[in-house]
Amino acid sequence: MSITCVIRYEIDPFQLSTFKQYAENWGKIIPRCGGHLIGYFLPHEGTNNVAWGLIAFESLAAYEAYRVRLKSDDEGHANFTMAQERRFILKEERSFVEVVDGTLGIEPINKEGAL
Repeated sequence: MSITCVIRYEIDPFQLSTFKQYAENWGKIIPRCGGHLIGYFLPHEGTNNVAWGLIAFESLAAYEAYRVRLKSDDEGHANFTMAQERRFILKEERSFVEVVDGTLGIEPINKEGAL
C-alpha cells in the first residue's frame, strides 16, 4: 500500500464502549468498500479521549473511489448515522502518510539475537 489515512478521533471517554462498537463495525465495511484496514486503536493508558484508525490505499485516487463506495454502502451509512446520533466523536482529523521502507512490520529480536 502506498498511502495510509490516519484518522485521529477525540472521543467522549464515557462512551468508550460505543466507540469500540463503531470501530468494530468498520472491520466489515472498510474492506468491502476497498480500503485495507490496518486497525482501530482505543486509549489504554494515559490520555483517555484519543483514538486512532488507520486505513491504507494504493493511491489518493483509490481513496477517492473508496469514499464513493462508502457513501453508497448501507452499513457504512448506518455507522455514520449512529456516530452522529450518539455524539461520541467530538472531533476527527485525517492525515495521509506514507511508510518509510524498512520500518513497518519488523519483528522484535529476543535477548539471544534470534527472531
